Amino acid sequence: MNVLFLTLLDFESVYERNIYTDLLREFLKHGHCVYTISPIERRKHKKTYLVTEEQSVILRLQIGNTQKTNIVEKGISTVLIEPQYILGIKKYFGNITFDLVLYTTPPITLCRAAAYVKQRDRARTYLLLKDIFPQNAVDIGLLSKNGCKGILYRYFRKKEKKLYEISDRIGCMSEANVRYVLKHNPEVGKRNEESKKRTGRGIVEVCPNSIEPIDRSVTQKERREIRNKYHIPLDKTVFVYGGNLGKPQGIDFMLKCLHSQKKNDKVFFLIVGSGTEYSKIRRYMEKYRPDNIALHQWIPKDEYDRVIAACDVGMIFLDHRFTIPNFPSRLLGYMSAKVPVLACTDTATDIGKAITEGGFGWWCGSDSIYKFEKVIQSITCIETKAILEDMKERSFRALCDLYHTKSIYNIIKGN
Repeated sequence: MNVLFLTLLDFESVYERNIYTDLLREFLKHGHCVYTISPIERRKHKKTYLVTEEQSVILRLQIGNTQKTNIVEKGISTVLIEPQYILGIKKYFGNITFDLVLYTTPPITLCRAAAYVKQRDRARTYLLLKDIFPQNAVDIGLLSKNGCKGILYRYFRKKEKKLYEISDRIGCMSEANVRYVLKHNPEVGKRNEESKKRTGRGIVEVCPNSIEPIDRSVTQKERREIRNKYHIPLDKTVFVYGGNLGKPQGIDFMLKCLHSQKKNDKVFFLIVGSGTEYSKIRRYMEKYRPDNIALHQWIPKDEYDRVIAACDVGMIFLDHRFTIPNFPSRLLGYMSAKVPVLACTDTATDIGKAITEGGFGWWCGSDSIYKFEKVIQSITCIETKAILEDMKERSFRALCDLYHTKSIYNIIKGN
């Protein structure tokens, strides 16, 4: 089977490790040929080229600048992505007949490219729904359904509906995502019911984030070495946040939570990440100079994994205003490191339910500092410390059972 994967993720090799390349390697293991379009922005000064690795071919397609640029260039470059991808398919993959097209959100702007291959090759199309845009932007105030921003909202909402329309199957990250898509898109719900009657399987299904599980935990000796290297206390419960620091994470609430713990000598907070809100955290650190918080913008990937594993609890934050159910993939990184998880989120997502029912972490709403304080207090008590080791093992077992690329491959294949 020939598989085409459309993405805006910038990667050079299918042997890199992330939720998408891990899944693509699973297809390769089963003897399929995988073709990918991965963009290179013009600012990197590289022309379009091909990367061939055994049964994998990656088209590194030059596109305009969509990041680290002004809003005008970003807008023009975004509009041009679809025709550029179609031209790339025609030029470089014109003699290949595809059986399956995989594509993700974000973005929602690859719809025409997927539709082109579907029509040309009669290929099956599978959408990996990783966010629900534009509603997520409305939730946190970046877009509006009225006024000038409302024009943008209606444009993107139309694109979203078209994306669902051309998708033979829609894989959602969780049950809450499935319910949301069906509730807010009646036409999809109708197709879903018709498909169930005809085939016994709906077009919308749970298809979680997944990775190829690797035990990234560290020994006690390594733990001490890493903590000493990064000036992380050995005698405190260390909470780590790793990943994007942007609007969706509700950084203002995160800072209020951390500030509430400034006199707590039992805890230490480590923040590793970058994003639009990084400077806000840096300003907080410069103003208050807290003794129990450390901030790092960047740590090399291999070293980052070891740092995470040397901590006690991984943290996830989501803005309390979200009405769409996010399910951050950083959860899998914590689970791979055998680190229990504290999720502070909105009530729309079911990630907290997955963590607490799996027995490897805690949840509280991201609208109450008091609730955060109570959870921290319960985690640092002697009774909880005694069961942390058990929670670490549960975390990794849940990763292998629920979020393994083998399972997700079978879902997409229809097994």
